[in-house]
Order: sequence, then structure tokens, then C-alpha cells
Amino acid sequence: MTLASGVWGVFWLPQRLLLDAGMTGGWGTIAQHAISLAVLIPIAIWRVFTGRKIGLKHWACGLLLGASFIFYANSFLLTDVIRALVFFYLTPVWATLVEAIFLKRLPNWPRAASVTLALTGVWITVGLDIGVPIPSNLGDWYALVSGMLLAAAAARTEIEQPSSIFPVLFMVFLFSTITATLQYPFLISSLGAMPTVDAFITTLPFLLGLSLFVLIPTTIVLFWSPPRIGTGLFGILILSELVVGVISAALLANEVFGWREITGTTLILVAALSEIAFSRTQISPPIQASSHT
Repeated sequence: MTLASGVWGVFWLPQRLLLDAGMTGGWGTIAQHAISLAVLIPIAIWRVFTGRKIGLKHWACGLLLGASFIFYANSFLLTDVIRALVFFYLTPVWATLVEAIFLKRLPNWPRAASVTLALTGVWITVGLDIGVPIPSNLGDWYALVSGMLLAAAAARTEIEQPSSIFPVLFMVFLFSTITATLQYPFLISSLGAMPTVDAFITTLPFLLGLSLFVLIPTTIVLFWSPPRIGTGLFGILILSELVVGVISAALLANEVFGWREITGTTLILVAALSEIAFSRTQISPPIQASSHT
């Protein structure tokens, strides 16, 4: 889980490469999800003809996680990067609340301490520049909603306890592609002109590689983790993305890495390690989902 989140922390690098190659605005993100769906569709067709399920039972997991991906990606087109990060990385709060309300698992004192440490680390690293975190534009709301959806997706996955990988994976990319398409009319000015055919053909091998070796594998880990580690811990470990992102940006893009970045990322790491150390050895079983047709 931590490794998968860390991979997302350097996801800014291929996004920049796609932008330089002519995949303007958010078209690189749209293409990645559409290509991932296209890769999975033949498998889904084969499963239908062989009488196997393609994931309709897990539509809620797919909708929540897929929509979270797109809201998060598009938030960077509509607000400052720092504001998007702050609002998205309130996820530990939503994860703890969702776990308490829907999974009937009240937070203990180590959880309260780890959430406080994690949010303090986020605030020191990227939040000091914006003041009180109150959404003031559409991009802020997108980032905030993305974190909420991610926490809800983790809880829903923990409730449903999927027994196989493909059905949930297919639903995630089906709904992420649908969400991206439905949002397009509201984001025309931010997405920019549609890339040329030449730009798409040139970047297609790279996009295919991202889908097969980054997007699909890390998505599997993201929905496979909550049933095994719990929604609350999931919400804290997801912050490893921010840690890796800050450090990689400093090393590869000459971004600032001063006392704020060092202090903030250290607090986030301490929060994750303390949560792991003090978490219960056995996670109480969540409410089981009712059977679906």
C-alpha cells in the first residue's frame, strides 16, 4: 500500500512528459484511463461469454474510486497545486469518520495521535501558504470531494470484501472514464485544445506503458488494501504519496526542500509508523454487504 502510494508521488513526472509531448491540459489523464479501460474490455467480453462476472456487484466501489481519481486529477487544472494538495490530503479525517460511522469502529488514542501528526505534517509542508483551508473555487472543491470519495471507496471495498481482482478493476476504469467524459463540458477552457492525432500516436506507447505498469497495478493495490489494513490506516498511509512527491520534486525538478518540507514529511512518516505500530493486530470485521444479483 505504501509503495503504491509512493509511486503516485512521482506521477507528476510522466504527466509533465506527456504535456511536453503535446498531450495538452488534462488529456493525458483522460487518455490513460480510457486506454486502461480499452485494455480491460476484451477480458470483460471473454468473461461474459464464459459465464463469469465482470463486476456489476461492485459498481459502488468502482464509481467511488474511479470518480476520486478524476476529481483529483482535474483539481490541478482548476486551482493552485498547493491548494489541491491541502484539500485532498484531508483524507485521513474522512477515512477515520467513515470508519467510525459506517464500519462502527471508533478511533482509539493512537489513531487520534497519528491523524493529528499526519495533518500537521501536511499543513507544514503545503498548507501554510493558503491560510485557513476553506474551499474558494471549483478546483478546491474537486480536491476536497476527491479525498472524501477515496475514503468512501476504501470503506465500501472493506465492506464488500471483493474475492477477485478483475471485477472491481473493470468497474473502477469504467467509471473513471465515464466521469472524465461527463466533466468535459465544464472543463473545456482548462483542458485546452484536443491534442493532434500525431501527438496521440507519438505518446501512445508511453500511455500504454503507464496504464499497464503503473495505473492498473497501483489501482489494484488501492482497492485491495482496505479490507486487509482497515479504512483508517489506509487514509494515513495514502499520505506517503505526498512525502515521495515532495522529495522527488526536489531531486528531479529543483523544487524547494527546506525546513518545512523536512519537518512536514517527517511528521507524516512518524504518523504512519506509529499507526502501524499501535494498530490492532486484528481488524474488527466490517459490516458485510448484502448479496447482489
